[in-house]
Amino acid sequence: MEQKVKFKNRNWEVAAILQFPPNFDEKEKYAAIVCGHPISSCKEQTSGHIYGKQLAEAGFITLAFDASCQGESGGEPRFLEDPALRVEDFRCAADYLTTLEYIDEKRIGVLGICGGGGYAANAAMTERRFKAVATVVAANYGRVMREGNYTADAAIKALEAVADQRTAQARGAEAKIIGYIPNTQEERIAAGMNDIDIVEAIDYYRTPRGQSENSPNLLRFDSLDKVFAFDAFHLADHLLTQPLMVIVGDRVGAFGSYRDGYELFNRAASQDKQIHVVQGASHYDLYDQPKATGEALQQLIPFFRKHL
Repeated sequence: MEQKVKFKNRNWEVAAILQFPPNFDEKEKYAAIVCGHPISSCKEQTSGHIYGKQLAEAGFITLAFDASCQGESGGEPRFLEDPALRVEDFRCAADYLTTLEYIDEKRIGVLGICGGGGYAANAAMTERRFKAVATVVAANYGRVMREGNYTADAAIKALEAVADQRTAQARGAEAKIIGYIPNTQEERIAAGMNDIDIVEAIDYYRTPRGQSENSPNLLRFDSLDKVFAFDAFHLADHLLTQPLMVIVGDRVGAFGSYRDGYELFNRAASQDKQIHVVQGASHYDLYDQPKATGEALQQLIPFFRKHL
């Protein structure tokens, strides 16, 4: 069973999907898992309709949401990728769950995929209502942008371009909206982008495989100044103490989730932490491919059952 719901972040509403276990009884108390989507994604894709759905079928209540300013969620300006807002969305999701009588507020966990994994881990450091933390191909988005998409010199030039754009907008110019990825494989080839993560990102986001109207591949350019300065794993060695499960694939691409998964695992202060490598799986295999996601869920379900 699935229900569309909304909860507040500041003065706007965040759109979400609440999914229930089989034979749900509102008079009972259930463990719940907040599911955070990847960068540029939405609740109808991997976070909600793959992991959220399967975890609900395993007995949990799951809450997958659209990031503020994206998808069906409110917030302005549109298409903003603001790490501070993204992390606050997770806290607000926990707020919402504590208002539901059938949720055991002492048994709330969090799962994030790709950039949502970085945000989930970051949120859990200060959101102590999250009692267990899991990530699938977690990416530290600030690190991806600083080191994966740009050289050091190019990053500074990009920030200078953002500064120029903000000046233009302050003087009345329209906001600049760009894409996260090329819209077609032809655009990618023309741009000389041949890495597996870019190839498979286009296949997932821009074809019927995973395409959703709530994931339009649009990014507000002046988000980049916020993203470049963000480190999702900062203070993990001090503040990330909850049980932790990290899932990665060993077909490594430019987004660096294999590296970031190991960095999160190694830096986390958690006494109970595990990392699982899905052999032969790429970053995007772990979004929706049954063999890869099935293996990930074989780790996630017992992990959450143990700790929630």
